[in-house]
Amino acid sequence: MTLSPDAAEKVIAGEAEAVIAALKHQDMKQLQQYIHPEKGIRFSPYATVDVKHDLVFKAGQLPGLLQDKTVNTWGTYDGSGAPIQLTFQDYYKRFVYDRDYATPEKIGYNEIVRQGNSVINILEAYPHSIFVEYHFSRDADHNEMGWSSLRLVFQQHAEVWYLVGIVHDQWTI
Repeated sequence: MTLSPDAAEKVIAGEAEAVIAALKHQDMKQLQQYIHPEKGIRFSPYATVDVKHDLVFKAGQLPGLLQDKTVNTWGTYDGSGAPIQLTFQDYYKRFVYDRDYATPEKIGYNEIVRQGNSVINILEAYPHSIFVEYHFSRDADHNEMGWSSLRLVFQQHAEVWYLVGIVHDQWTI
């Protein structure tokens, strides 16, 4: 059963705010305490979550990731289909905290604020979850094609809600 937006906000707002603050400050030690202890955290560069190929990291891996120089393949770029090959730090700047999501135009709890032409499959990829969408309707030049969202996905484990996914979304071709 999916919670209503109001019910989801009551359950998860505190955790979501703490996660966004940790992301804003690139505080991986703070973030790791919110990561699901068994599933870890999956990073999806676009709205469609690829449960087979999106990269997943365990909580213990997070503190060293921003300094890690390993280039990973994170999926494929929209439009070109070229592989997204970036270090974690470069991926983070492009597909995690590319805007100040701590001060979004709109926040949606268990509701899609904006959808492009990509399939949004959060509830299929993460059953029994709560997601929070942080949204900007335009880029800095007020271009509507510059919209972007960051969706944090939480699932319950031992009566505690943990972060299991960070899904970036934006205008796509």
